[in-house]
Amino acid sequence: MHFSIPETESRSGDSGGSAYVAYNIHVNGVLHCRVRYSQLLGLHEQLRKEYGANVLPAFPPKKLFSLTPAEVEQRREQLEKYMQAVRQDPLLGSSETFNSFLRRAQQETQQVPTEEVSLEVLLSNGQKVLINVLTSDQTEDVLEAVAAKLDLPDDLIGYFSLFLVREKEDGAFSWHFFLDFPSFKSHYIFFFKPIVVRKLQEFELPYVSVTSLRSQEYKIVLRKSYWDSAYDDDVMENRVGLNLLYAQTVSDIERGWILVTKEQHRQLKSLQEKVSKKEFLRLAQTLRHYGYLRFDACVADFPEKDCPVVVSAGNSELSLQLRLPGQQLREGSFRVTRMRCWRVTSSVPLPSGSTSSPGRGRGEVRLELAFEYLMSKDRLQWVTITSPQAIMMSICLQSMVDELMVKKSGGSIRKMLRRRVGGTLRRSDSQQAVKSPPLLVSITSSSEPWLSSKLSAVSLRGIGSPSTDASASDVHGNFAFEGIGDEDL
Repeated sequence: MHFSIPETESRSGDSGGSAYVAYNIHVNGVLHCRVRYSQLLGLHEQLRKEYGANVLPAFPPKKLFSLTPAEVEQRREQLEKYMQAVRQDPLLGSSETFNSFLRRAQQETQQVPTEEVSLEVLLSNGQKVLINVLTSDQTEDVLEAVAAKLDLPDDLIGYFSLFLVREKEDGAFSWHFFLDFPSFKSHYIFFFKPIVVRKLQEFELPYVSVTSLRSQEYKIVLRKSYWDSAYDDDVMENRVGLNLLYAQTVSDIERGWILVTKEQHRQLKSLQEKVSKKEFLRLAQTLRHYGYLRFDACVADFPEKDCPVVVSAGNSELSLQLRLPGQQLREGSFRVTRMRCWRVTSSVPLPSGSTSSPGRGRGEVRLELAFEYLMSKDRLQWVTITSPQAIMMSICLQSMVDELMVKKSGGSIRKMLRRRVGGTLRRSDSQQAVKSPPLLVSITSSSEPWLSSKLSAVSLRGIGSPSTDASASDVHGNFAFEGIGDEDL
């Protein structure tokens, strides 16, 4: 997370009382909610009652008098550290108290009343699933509603997640096959080519998140949420699960995310014509980049500076495809287990001759994902990828590490449904073992004070100013890192 107050601005009290500073929480550059210091203090007090003072990080103290600009900046830094620590704590970050606070604040800020609405969720092939939800329903509520509409069994819901995507400008569509889902009668569907913005988290309300963007380009899509194809067997045992995997795989092939030779394409087409879905998936599992998530073209400093690359995440690795001058398409793979750590940094261009006053005249933020990689037995090297989707790449790395650690401990990714018992949400204890994913945020200029939450691995600096190495708190350590010898390279 990163908190930023571009400029000091006071707001009058609700009853004409003393002024206060409002902080805005931004998620991926979009306003999530606006909160006051007193609200954050209330959250802290509630967490302290539930978990004890010894578990919580230090909270910025109250001040008797109005804050000076220096004190405002000091409080901003303290709030940033506090929210980073809470979100990254496995217990606090996944707590209903913390996440419901952010959900309520989101709904209040966006001024969306609680009411029943229709929400459109797309499958990977563009097929629409229309569900009735409350505007106040959280991500898991919406996911369960989609699963119920599709007749997806409860024990398979945890294998899927909701993603916020944005359609590409070319708006390319292609007609294809019909999927056998209950209540769907259309015999033709289309494929769309979305850019994955982020995975919807438990701290947000999907209806509010997508409608607050005020653009028809943004959609909510259902995709599988795991990386290891071995889990496909669990999903393929069910007809609906099989159809969802089949739809996603065909869609990924259509958009070029999965690499297919001419002969493999011929075989896949033959199986598709025979509607041999399991055989189709078995063949697809052998293909390069099956189950990967592909990002937009970007730039990396490997194997050389300013090298154009296409990054894909999957199978416990980051893949970089590149075309060097005069050479054929090349690919380099970086295994997650050989990344000692990684961080995301943001660079904010400052206009020439500008003063140090933050928040005025800033250009578009440049995001970078950098990871320290074990190139050989005794040689670690930093590799940097410059991309607007750097934060999403980091989230993919974290989720792959989490999955590896769960598998290593003999656990299962199968999630137990939350159930409301006596008005209280109950969650499987096994889910608390994995660190909560950080909030996704990019910095944008604003004319008012705002509270910007970002990965703990993200730091903010101005281009042209002396750069310094990221502090230890800016780096994600990798618990799945494996020291290896030259014979393993």
